[in-house]
Amino acid sequence: MSEILVSFLVIFAVFSFLTFYYQNYTKPLGFEYERVWAINYDNEGVTKNTDSLQIFYRNLKNSLKAMPQIEEVTFSGSNFPYSNSNMSTSLNKDGKKFDWVNSYTDAEDYAKVWNVKLVAGRWFNEDDKATKNKSIIINETLQTAMFGKGSAVGQLIGDYEDKNRMKVIGVVQDIKANGDYWPAGNAMFKKSDTSDLRYTQNILIRVSEDANAAFESELYKFMTNTFKNSTIGIEHLTEMRDAKNEVTVIPMIIFIIIAGFLIINVALGLFGVMWYNINKRKGEIGFRRAIGASGNNVSYQLVQEALILTTLSLAVGCFFAVQFPLLNVFNVPSSVYLIAILLAVVFIYLLVFVCALYPGKQAAAIHPAIALHEE
Repeated sequence: MSEILVSFLVIFAVFSFLTFYYQNYTKPLGFEYERVWAINYDNEGVTKNTDSLQIFYRNLKNSLKAMPQIEEVTFSGSNFPYSNSNMSTSLNKDGKKFDWVNSYTDAEDYAKVWNVKLVAGRWFNEDDKATKNKSIIINETLQTAMFGKGSAVGQLIGDYEDKNRMKVIGVVQDIKANGDYWPAGNAMFKKSDTSDLRYTQNILIRVSEDANAAFESELYKFMTNTFKNSTIGIEHLTEMRDAKNEVTVIPMIIFIIIAGFLIINVALGLFGVMWYNINKRKGEIGFRRAIGASGNNVSYQLVQEALILTTLSLAVGCFFAVQFPLLNVFNVPSSVYLIAILLAVVFIYLLVFVCALYPGKQAAAIHPAIALHEE
């Protein structure tokens, strides 16, 4: 039955998405986004002199922290959690290359703004500026990918060209920067230096609970006075998180609705086929009833036939579905596909059983004398 095969493949796709999103949703965020605001600005009017730039940003940070509603302040590149910007690099370990490593630039007090959880090693300090090998911090996912169950702290890894060595000084809990429904992926943190200030266009602040719209207006005026002729934007991370999640949830809802219409059409088709078969086999059903078969036996036979045909269709469907975990399609964990296959099989069996149950009951109610008379 081709309809069953197509339905299984569609339901398998739906459950794959749902399982993938659910598994990611249940994992911890790894940071705190509540009461964090992102201030973006245009730094073209800011001096490019290194010494003057350091003084300017130091004074700016002190002025911001002097505001009673601001608890922590840090500068950031365009790549930070829930932003629409991404900065990735590649790392090398023993000749193996790890691509698409999310790269974050860590300025002073960066970890305090996010309350990032350190699981091993330490965070950056002033001594890291004078080390032979650049210090970096990686997340748990990258540690597992590179070192398995071993510790990454103190290990040396290569940069994207594998020419320079970098020393891992700490490991942080995975950060789900792209929303609740996506994995953290590989990530690393590098300490910012004076050259990064020239390209800094974002300030991240952690505000107190009493920070309201009036304070936001006051903050906006302060930033416009500081950065003349610059466009200032203030975004709340809670709103940015909701926007990120909507990008995932809305298409999924649309996909489920379309799949639902397909399942309804298949269910109606099964009802129609079963009803047609009953009318076509009235003589057979009446004969079976006449020689002593009970109504339950007739109903059971029709349901069993439908389930056998379903099994044949599911065998073909499972053959195609099992290729996804075997080939590691989309680099998704195998458990996602295996759970989706199991759920899709159970769903199709239940669908067919429900669709065959009522026609089977109708067949069981056929009186043998009437059926044989019509035949």
